[in-house]
Amino acid sequence: MKFLIISHTPHLLKKEHYFAYAPYVKEMNLWIKNFDSVEIIAPKVTRAVSKIDMPYKHNNIYLNRVPAIAFTSVKASFKSVIKIPIIFVTLYKACKRADHIHLRCPGNIGLLGCFVQLLFPKKKKTAKYAGNWDPKAKQPFSYRLQKWILSNTFLTRNIQVLVYGEWPKQTKNVLPFFTASYATKNIANIPIRKYDNIIQFVYVGTLSKGKRPLYAVKLVEELLKRGVLCRLAIYGEGEESGGLKEYIKKASLESVVTLFGNQPSEVIETAYKKSHFLILASKSEGWPKVVAEAMFWGVIPLATSVSCIPWMMAHGKRGILLNLDLNNDAQKVTSLLKQGETINTMAINAANWSRQYTLEDFETEIKKLI
Repeated sequence: MKFLIISHTPHLLKKEHYFAYAPYVKEMNLWIKNFDSVEIIAPKVTRAVSKIDMPYKHNNIYLNRVPAIAFTSVKASFKSVIKIPIIFVTLYKACKRADHIHLRCPGNIGLLGCFVQLLFPKKKKTAKYAGNWDPKAKQPFSYRLQKWILSNTFLTRNIQVLVYGEWPKQTKNVLPFFTASYATKNIANIPIRKYDNIIQFVYVGTLSKGKRPLYAVKLVEELLKRGVLCRLAIYGEGEESGGLKEYIKKASLESVVTLFGNQPSEVIETAYKKSHFLILASKSEGWPKVVAEAMFWGVIPLATSVSCIPWMMAHGKRGILLNLDLNNDAQKVTSLLKQGETINTMAINAANWSRQYTLEDFETEIKKLI
């Protein structure tokens, strides 16, 4: 069987192996192992392989390169409009060859794929919507358009749309789903933590405006002012890196906040095991893997109430929901730190919940979709 992946994720080639963002590839390797051949339609880049990239594992895989498109400026939009017909033709031919079409959304290439798949109502299809499926969320028009096309059972046939969270009044082709990072073999005793000494916070993810990494720094700073001995380790790179360094220096937090850049999963796992809290003040999420991963190791998440995060955190029973008011959020943390039994129970509940979603369970659910 021929499996087609339509994605906006940049790919690169090194020593006859295709690489891409590790969490994405880790998931896709579970899909592609069930097929004889795999074709990927995605942009290709020529940069070096980074610490957060990993290779696909398949003996018969082909990257059908298409140009990346963006509509962030007039110039970029003009160039993208010229590229669209070429991408449409490439997508049409690939869909015609495939036995199973798999869309990765939301994204510009995924949006074009949403239109092209309409021409193949009899082919088996799946779509992974990795963004926020909340019908009430404020999102760009292109995101809302993708959600509308995918969930419209009249236009889009023979498809299962995998979304994060359970939402009311959804069409029959929308399936609540999850993702996983760890296998059953990774399950071990939850690290024993003491909350009466230095409290270790961790931030993991892209340093972008949407993730609000500066809020993590300011929250730790506020806790220091309240007498909480704490440290913050930041893992990731991005556009906000320079601003963070500048703020850390200006606020004299060099001994408190450390930026480690991108690191492989093994390093991140060790960081989780040594941390008490994870901070994620995102504007938007799909299934925030870092929250689920941290919880797996008994780390208590401090996260904003977006997408399925309230459900993941049992509306505050498995973590603290941030409201982005420093005084209020800091008060929640300091109050919890004074409740020894409650805080330990919260950490255990977080781990027990996350450990329901292993890679083995994930693979079993994927096979049901093929």
